Amino acid sequence: MKRTLSVVAITAVAGLTLAGCSGGGGGDANELKVAYQKFGTFTQLDDHMKQVKAAYEEANPGVTVKLIPIEAQQNDYFTKLALMNKSASTAPDIMYEDTFMVKSDADAGYLAPLDEYLGDWEDWDTFYENAKAAGLGDDGKTYGIPMGTDTRALWYNKNLFADAGLPVPWEPKTWADVREAAETIKAADADVIPLNIYSGKAQGEAATMQGFEMFLYGTDDTLYDTDSQKWVIGSQGFIDSLEFIGDIYQDGLGPTPEQALDKNVGTSIANEWLPQSTLAMSLDGSWLSGTWLETGTAPWPEWNDVMAQAPMPTQDGQAPGATSMSGGWTLAMGSKSQNKDAAWKFIELALDKDNSQSYDIAASQIAVRSDVSEDADYQASNPTFGFFSKIVDVTHFRPATSDYAKISNEITVAMEAVMTGQQSAEEAAAAYDKAVIGIVGEAGTTEAK
Repeated sequence: MKRTLSVVAITAVAGLTLAGCSGGGGGDANELKVAYQKFGTFTQLDDHMKQVKAAYEEANPGVTVKLIPIEAQQNDYFTKLALMNKSASTAPDIMYEDTFMVKSDADAGYLAPLDEYLGDWEDWDTFYENAKAAGLGDDGKTYGIPMGTDTRALWYNKNLFADAGLPVPWEPKTWADVREAAETIKAADADVIPLNIYSGKAQGEAATMQGFEMFLYGTDDTLYDTDSQKWVIGSQGFIDSLEFIGDIYQDGLGPTPEQALDKNVGTSIANEWLPQSTLAMSLDGSWLSGTWLETGTAPWPEWNDVMAQAPMPTQDGQAPGATSMSGGWTLAMGSKSQNKDAAWKFIELALDKDNSQSYDIAASQIAVRSDVSEDADYQASNPTFGFFSKIVDVTHFRPATSDYAKISNEITVAMEAVMTGQQSAEEAAAAYDKAVIGIVGEAGTTEAK
């Protein structure tokens, strides 16, 4: 399998010169507006942008970088960024862009193609091929430069497992093994939340990708048939995934629905529930430990002694035995930028080797540049990098279509319906199928095999 995606970071670079101005639209040609997300424990990108801004302005007198940190949960961030892009006067020159939004935002005319710059950028050869593909639009042009990738797995508290009589290391082989561990934890200590699965509309894409799809891609079904380029409906794997998630919540093996539907639950999990041993397991991302590092927002010196990781098993242990999901973010250029050459120079600086490595380490990202992933300092910076890099072999990526964002929202609706007991898994799946047909039409769907 091809190697994977990378990240952004932070160090000073001098000697950059601008090639001049290009592009139209409103705003100031001597000011670069950089929009990005800042939310909860995710502050590493803000630190990174501040350092790149300082280095850029020192190397390019006369050009001012205006940072626009958008303090919003993921879905709200997408909404606010789209509103900014509606007007030339507010549209950013550079934006932090989720890979699954690249195609739809390129189709909407928000992003500028970067191909004219890539031919002269020697660093582009160090990016892994599947990382490059994540920034492609439907027209085959590159609209985003990948900053990094991630994988997902089960984080578990070794002390709570040992106290409950569960084996450490823990190696679940099926979904039933995961549920059994949750039941054992609950029986041993009623004050401990056994298992967190992100779910519901409030969690947005985190629920879809980090929760639901971690189950669906462990069944014999899929979300999207790449051969026919159609969305799958009538899927037993879809029903089974909803049923497992619904049962965890309805049987008291997860957070309460009220806790789970709090937009800030991810911050609570990282800052309180796991460090304070009130949560035994969380289906979570490779970046989680970045919060606990000395440079993180909630340092926890003992985290690597307390926490361990296990791959998410497939439903019945069928091949390949485990599954994961990978995503990633890019830096993209706004189509309305009045100084595209200056904007490109900022992207080039933010994603050079030193800055990428610095950010990857701070944010616990899996590197997408080969020179970063092979660097001894990067490899030694976090004891979990080896584990999370290995499960790239069983990872999956979200369907890269412009319809995905709408369909993802319908998945969160189905999840919320079962976790709150409003619908059975079968009812919620049927409602989802109907919604998908409404989005893409009958011709855009295919029945599960």
